[in-house]
Parts: sequence; C-alpha cells; structure tokens
Amino acid sequence: MSSSHYPSPSAWNETIKRRTALKLGAAGAGVVAAGPLLAACGSESTSAGGAVEIGGAEGVLTIGSNLSDDTPKEALQAMVDAFPNENVEITVNTTDHNTFQENINNILQGGEDDVLTWFAGFRNKFFADQGLLGDISDVWESVSGLGEGFKTASTGSDGKQYFMPTAYYTWAVNYSKKLWEEKGYEAPTDIDGLKGLAEQMMSDGITPFAFANDGEWPAMGTFDVLNMRINGYQYHIDLMGGDHAWTDPEVKNVFTTWEELLPFHQEGANGRTWQEAATDLENGDAGMFLLGTFAASNSDAMAEDMDFFNFPEIDSSIGASALDAPIDGYQMIAEPTNAAAAKEFLLHLSTAAAQDAYLGVDPSVVASSSEANTSGYNDLQNKSAELANSATGISQFLDRDTIPDFAGECGSAFAAFIEDPSKIDTILSDLEEKKVSIFADFGS
Repeated sequence: MSSSHYPSPSAWNETIKRRTALKLGAAGAGVVAAGPLLAACGSESTSAGGAVEIGGAEGVLTIGSNLSDDTPKEALQAMVDAFPNENVEITVNTTDHNTFQENINNILQGGEDDVLTWFAGFRNKFFADQGLLGDISDVWESVSGLGEGFKTASTGSDGKQYFMPTAYYTWAVNYSKKLWEEKGYEAPTDIDGLKGLAEQMMSDGITPFAFANDGEWPAMGTFDVLNMRINGYQYHIDLMGGDHAWTDPEVKNVFTTWEELLPFHQEGANGRTWQEAATDLENGDAGMFLLGTFAASNSDAMAEDMDFFNFPEIDSSIGASALDAPIDGYQMIAEPTNAAAAKEFLLHLSTAAAQDAYLGVDPSVVASSSEANTSGYNDLQNKSAELANSATGISQFLDRDTIPDFAGECGSAFAAFIEDPSKIDTILSDLEEKKVSIFADFGS
C-alpha cells in the first residue's frame, strides 16, 4: 500500500523520540537508552547469523496466541495456512485474551510456545530488557515493506529487534452508520458538541456511550484520550514514565471531566465485556463506543455498519491530533524449541502474503506492510489509516506505555473510580504511592 495508508515513518519516529523521556531505565520504544538498563537485554540470536530465508526449517512450531475472539482467531489461522514452508507443522495455542495478558511472564518463561502474540513499543522492550525474548535482528535483515518507524517500534534498548509488527488500529468513537443516518446525528468537533449530542441521544431513548471494562483495560483508552485532550500528548507520555504525580491537579482534572461524562455511559461497565458493549452499539441500544476499531470484528454486520470519528478537542490550545494507535505483532521467546522455524514464520508475518491473508478475514485493522494489497480496504480501514497518518502524537496504549505492574494498578484504580467517582482523591493518592514503589523497584 502507499505511504498514505499507514503512519509515516517520521510520525512514528517523532513519537518514539518523545518517549525517550520515559524514565523506565531506557527509551519507551526507541533505540537510544535514556538511562541505566533494567537488565541485560534479550537473548543472543539462536541462529548462526546472516539473513533468514523461508524454506530450510522443519519440525514443530508452536504459537501462543491471545487472539481468542472468533474473527482474529480465524485470521491468525489464515496467516498460518499461508506459510509457504510445508515442512513445518504449526500448532496455535489460544488463551483467553485477559488471561494471556495477566500471565505473560509465566508464558514467556514456560517455554511451551516458540512465538507469541504481543505488542510493539515499550511493552515488548520491557521483556527484552529482562532477557525473556529472542533477538530477531537477522529476520529483519530479510524484511521489506516495513518502514523505519515500525522497525524503531520493534527495537530494544540494545539496538536489536525483538518484535515483528503485523497490523495496527486506531482508538476512536465508533458508531452505527444506520442509526446515525436514521437519527440525523453528526460528529461533534469539541466537547460541548459531544455533550450536546449525548443529550440528544438520551432524549431519543438511546444510551449515548456503550461502556465496558471487563479485564480493566478498556477504560485505559478513555483515560488516555482525556489526558491527551486536556493535558497534551507529552504530558501523557511523561505521566506514563513516572515524571508526574497522579495527585497533580492536571491529573485530577482528567477525572473531573470523566465524571461529568459518566452519566452518558452505560452503568455496570466493570462487569461488561467489550463484545457485549459492541453488540449494544450494533443493536442501536447505544449511540457511541470509544474503543479500538477492532470493535468492527464483533460481527459481520458490525464490520459493514460501523464508522467512527476522532474524539473531539477539549482545549482548543491542545487540539485533538493525538491518539492511541497500538501496533500488534509477534515476538519469539528467549530459548525457543524450534528457533529456525520461529524465525522463518516471523519473516512470513512481515510479508504481504501473510498480512493479506489476515485482513481477508479481519478487516478491522490496517496492515503494517507497505506491500500489502489495499485494493480491498473498506472505508473503515482507509479512514483509520488516514487518522493515524494525520496524528501529531501517537500513543501505544496505557498498558503498553508504562511498566506492566503499574499498568495493572492503573486498571484497578480506573475500575474503582467508575464504581465510585467520589473516592477519586483516595484512589489517586493510593495510585501515586504504588507508582513510587513500583518505579523505584525498576530503578527509575
């Protein structure tokens, strides 16, 4: 695809440069270290050196996957089926997404799977820094079609690559085209317009925002966008890096605004899955849903009917050009049982053939390869790519932009806030104490 179909390398690189402010022992997702390393970086390459080529490996390869929903699960299988080396027998071990996230340390150290689904940026580099991932720099020597920005987002503190990006998606306000056309709703450009639209939906008997927080990660997207709209992209990235206190008035202001918006959201979010909320959007019970565009994968009807708009500005001096656009992909464990097959499969994942196979099943994401076929892109994919390409600041997502242990504490804090906003002062004080402790453990 043309460069207009994915964030330009300069856009990604600018994001990476800004993340070097993360004081987590090294740059957030970049090549240059910003301080002492957390630990020795990932394992040495298990190959004899030189670029990787597909065809020489054989034996069994196991892939650990968090793609537990039907559509992405089938899309991964399509990539597996497209792997051209028939001498490798591939087994996919699928684990529930939330369970996979919570147990990633054990999965990495268990050695049951050679290759794992995961995320680019700091969340990948964090485990490389601890020696839990295998160096795939030799795989990258054979890669074509992936821009320098994607390579940077796949690079550890030591300058080696530990990740293979396959797709990305944007977080935005999703809605049903059919419902909006029927009601005459129009996308707002500022927060007052958003509130006015929400009030109109309520008068029409529609819950303005579908809201789900099962697993305690969906609400992180709400915090991300509000913080970037209110305090700006750099403040958000610095907060993720431990450079600001969660008791600061700037952070409190985010939750004050969030509390004002909560009455427009479904109640009981902490016990609702994103799929259930997406179904409410599809059925017209809810008018909007702030989530990744992967929401379209909830059903074929959803994929046809869903559209989105960028979350509007709250402060005109800050604007609305920063967003979450996470990069998904795969990584190899430090000591895989079948390193040769793992590296060949990772190279395969970088190709247009693999990514076209995936997108042929799941059209809710955008391919990372510039060589992928975009002729079949739907409006949602094209619009998602355009939004990411126009962004001035791209965040990976809260649980990918900070220390994993601290991300978990944020998730619990946000869930507690949703349950009882009146306790926000205590919630933020407790969160700041945990941040100081966790960041100290990692030498920040």
